[in-house]
Amino acid sequence: MAVAVAAEWQMLYNRYYRKAEVYVMHWKQIELSRNKVACGPLGGPIAMIRDDTKIVQLYSESAVRKLRVYSCSGQLISDSVWKNPGGRLIAMSWSDQQTLVCIVQDGTLYFYDISSRITTSLTLGFDCFTYSVVQCVFWGNGVVCINEAFQLFCVPDFNSPIVVKLPDTSLDDFPLCMAVIDPKYTLSGNVEVLLALTHHVLLLDEDGVQKMGEDIGPIQKMVVSPNGKLIASYTHDGRLLVLSTDFSNIIFEYNCQTALPPEQLAWCGMDSVLLYWDDMLLMVGPYGDPVRYLYDEPIFLIPECDGVRILSNTSMEFLQRVPDSTVSIFQIGSTSPAALLYDALDHFDRRSAKADENLRLIRSSLLEAVESCIDAAGYEFDILQQRTLLRAASYGQAFCSQFQRDRVQEMCRTLRVLNAVRNPDVGIPLSIQQYKLLTPAVLVARLINARRHLLALRISEYLGMNQEVVIMHWACTKISESSATSDGNLLDILLDKLKLCKGISYAAVAAHADKSGRRKLAAMLVEHEPRSSKQVYIPFL
Repeated sequence: MAVAVAAEWQMLYNRYYRKAEVYVMHWKQIELSRNKVACGPLGGPIAMIRDDTKIVQLYSESAVRKLRVYSCSGQLISDSVWKNPGGRLIAMSWSDQQTLVCIVQDGTLYFYDISSRITTSLTLGFDCFTYSVVQCVFWGNGVVCINEAFQLFCVPDFNSPIVVKLPDTSLDDFPLCMAVIDPKYTLSGNVEVLLALTHHVLLLDEDGVQKMGEDIGPIQKMVVSPNGKLIASYTHDGRLLVLSTDFSNIIFEYNCQTALPPEQLAWCGMDSVLLYWDDMLLMVGPYGDPVRYLYDEPIFLIPECDGVRILSNTSMEFLQRVPDSTVSIFQIGSTSPAALLYDALDHFDRRSAKADENLRLIRSSLLEAVESCIDAAGYEFDILQQRTLLRAASYGQAFCSQFQRDRVQEMCRTLRVLNAVRNPDVGIPLSIQQYKLLTPAVLVARLINARRHLLALRISEYLGMNQEVVIMHWACTKISESSATSDGNLLDILLDKLKLCKGISYAAVAAHADKSGRRKLAAMLVEHEPRSSKQVYIPFL
């Protein structure tokens, strides 16, 4: 079994990497190369719209451009006709709050929710209306744009959108490439913009302009590392350079032996850099030979905190460094305590006396072995492998009185939640590290916004979280989307679910019904509000 698992790994110097298929895409006749694509972080959705800069054959597709939102498994979540004024769509990206931000030529930003509905808009101002936006670079919750007059504008935070004009750079041509350093990683707390020019790099922030990197370049592509401390850059002579963000120190260099710049450049965690050309994905680390993956279809790289998701026309894959606990168990020839414990379970299942022999060998390290098996189970996407590793941990735990007894149960709870949202019908392929970064509360909020109230309710109940938020959102959504249902029937449907949550505010649901123009329904709901003080202040009474 260990040989079969490790056989799929690739060695990059002294570290293993694995690339696993997470989903076979459900969509049909989708060509990524014909579309502009934006993929949300932390297992977020995929937004897609036909690229109007390309001449494409429509086949059976309508000539009307549509903005479509898919889950990571290719299930269509929503779509809407693209009819926004302002010229050509320059770029789009998902924010940390899972809002889709679309920027058009005249500097207008359109904000969409996951249902493909515009929630608000923002303009960058008269300068961008006069001189069209040419290029944009997004980070988690903001964007920097450059217009035809070589002026740079920044929206530092989409949650409180204020447009900031950055200092004049006196440019007479567009930069070769741009990158941004997230404000949370800068000393000033403001976004820093890197502009690669022919002979140097400019660093801009709200306070001024600084010249750096005069001996490097010209740089044709660059991307900032997940921790904001390093820059991966591709030079005109085919070198991949990893540098400090002040360009004073080259960490490592690799000659790719082609002056053709990669179509995409991305970090894979903090240990390697990915470069994608037309048919090849190259993974480069600080030491050793690179790893090559060949593709016969276009791909789209989606950086995550612990790896990279790879989207193609037919599949979604996840490329990551193999966790140390997994290596200790499945590396070919491993004699670590965790590997021997995993092997002991196999012997136990086959009723072999070798199981007892293995346990005696690792008795002094049994605590470490059990912990490694639990940890490795958390990193697995394969449910059978999760189950086997947790069985090995439970088997070892039976002989280890010092072990914290609820660790296995805690991991089981986490994996049940992850497996539920990873299901192709839901299509949120979170890893355990991404789940911890996202938090259960935000995951439930995402499910609510995606209209998956039942799953959100079950997860909230399973994890002991407040269910009122889920039921309240469901009730308000039901009212908004049930215009054809009579007040009496809708009341029965609402009461059937609202009674599941003690203390829920019927008055708040009634207020939403009143706002939606259903005053009779609102009045009927108020009658079920147990707190008389809440009934008094309902505005329509």
